[in-house]
Amino acid sequence: MEPNLTPYQRIGGADKVQELVDHFYRLMDALPEAQGIRRMHGEDLSGSRERLFDFLSGWLGGPQLFMEKHGHPMLRRRHLDFSIGPTERDQWLLCIHRAMEDVVEEAALRVELYAAFSKVADFVRNREA
Repeated sequence: MEPNLTPYQRIGGADKVQELVDHFYRLMDALPEAQGIRRMHGEDLSGSRERLFDFLSGWLGGPQLFMEKHGHPMLRRRHLDFSIGPTERDQWLLCIHRAMEDVVEEAALRVELYAAFSKVADFVRNREA
């Protein structure tokens, strides 16, 4: 690994971020243990896929697509309409963890990203149980 690469570069750029997002939503659709968070989304996931791709691009150190299109992410505020407790957080983390296992080649990056995703997922919680 070259020093000073962003996670966006380490993951493989836009194509790999898109692959991660697509796999994440396939898992959300397929895993029975993720149906709680799946029900929070509309039938058509194309908008969710686009927003997550845009967010992750910037969050990982690539192009700030979300900021350009929607302004500051304000993650907690944007998720207030959804009831998110530990169960929903854990379902989201399950999907992103499995998606990273299948898409992100660098083991150290998977560990780093999972720790960061865990903090973000806990941050957007808006209920205790």
